[in-house]
Amino acid sequence: MVQHILIVDDEPDMLALLKRSLEPELACQVDTAASGEAAVEMIRSADYDLVLTDIKMPGISGLDVLEQIKSEKGEDITMVMMTAYGHIEMAVEAMKRGAYDFITKPFDHEALVMRLEKALERSRLLKENLRLQSECQATEMFQELVGKSPAMQRVYETIRMVAKNDLTVLITGESGTGKDLTARAVHAISNRSKRPFIAVNCPTLPEPILESELFGYKKGAFTHATRDRKGLFQEAHTGTIFLDEIGDIAPIIQTKLLRVLQEKEIKPLGDARPVRVDVRIIASTNQKLSDKIKSGEFREDFFYRLNVLPIKLPTLRERVEDIPLIANHLLEKHCTKLDKPVKRFSAEVMAAFISHPWEGNVREMENRITQGILFSKTDEITPDNVGFGKLPAPGAPSEVTPFLDLPYKAAKENNLKAFNATYIGHLLTETQGNVTQAAKACGLERQALQQIMRRYGISAEPYRRL
Repeated sequence: MVQHILIVDDEPDMLALLKRSLEPELACQVDTAASGEAAVEMIRSADYDLVLTDIKMPGISGLDVLEQIKSEKGEDITMVMMTAYGHIEMAVEAMKRGAYDFITKPFDHEALVMRLEKALERSRLLKENLRLQSECQATEMFQELVGKSPAMQRVYETIRMVAKNDLTVLITGESGTGKDLTARAVHAISNRSKRPFIAVNCPTLPEPILESELFGYKKGAFTHATRDRKGLFQEAHTGTIFLDEIGDIAPIIQTKLLRVLQEKEIKPLGDARPVRVDVRIIASTNQKLSDKIKSGEFREDFFYRLNVLPIKLPTLRERVEDIPLIANHLLEKHCTKLDKPVKRFSAEVMAAFISHPWEGNVREMENRITQGILFSKTDEITPDNVGFGKLPAPGAPSEVTPFLDLPYKAAKENNLKAFNATYIGHLLTETQGNVTQAAKACGLERQALQQIMRRYGISAEPYRRL
């Protein structure tokens, strides 16, 4: 790529001479400015690899140009100053203020070319360094997804590929692997990025409610339908709809979604006329849909309509090298979110993170890190703070030993119950039973915390007597 130089001098003959001689010698493009004022405007509007400027000029001097451009564009712009022999002190001052080099007039042409070649090499190296830093950052984080392992690089490449078109995407992976973030990443770099992104958590809505939410309804379609209501597909028109955990939806809704995929139209409840919709569908599941097809719970034709562009997300166990990167990202994120001082992990915590099986993947890690931020009394998070307790010696029984003889679901439920009793109990102790303050401290909505408390039989009342 041809490099770009700006020469600034109030002598037109000098500008013409330098342009005529330097363009072929340095194989570059040379622009000229006859004043400091003109130079500042040109530098603001173009990307120059090098600025060669006289120091002594009427109006804005070369030093003034240096000051203004350094303050606006930072230290990375390369500037070489020209000065008469009797003004070397000014050139030295310019070096102190950030100029790369200076050359005295009258100058030897060969010496000038050699100095400018070195200055251009500096600019090239600076740009290459910025490019490499940008690439490094891109490989570690893509949209909101974090990871630089080969497995995640493949995910990023797949996202870039599928985002280029409007075909349906099916994201698969265990709970907590980032299916929602992946769907949002596909939308964010697609040509629909400026249009709506509507996310629907399918398992949380009973079948009749899910159907009316997705497709809308006409007034009088059922008892409480007192007015027409648009469905989420209509809300997402020209954008993207994300159907999270689609493996849990009933066959009747699968049939209606199949029609949407085939015909690009929906039929609101109580309406005989179909409504055209322009919506990209992204779906996700943590289930093995092939097993559900065999059992008759999932339509095979619907599956193949969904599985046009598959994205399979790796578990944390499959990308252990990403664990320190993710952990530190989440630590910084939640310290800010919870308005807590910046903390760090002890070496024991990071070792525990790397060896932990992470059945709940990134979501499980995020919960433990949030717990660690709240429980740690110093700026260092220890194993006790994140629920690991004192780390056992190699071969010693672990903290889950009491549950090893239980079925998986029972063992998991017991662990969750113990964790929530400890975690929420600590929050309620700190807030003297104030559920609103406890919810704010742990980053949950009040209703969400109350729901968890009801599920695990935790009452705030005893803590109000403390």
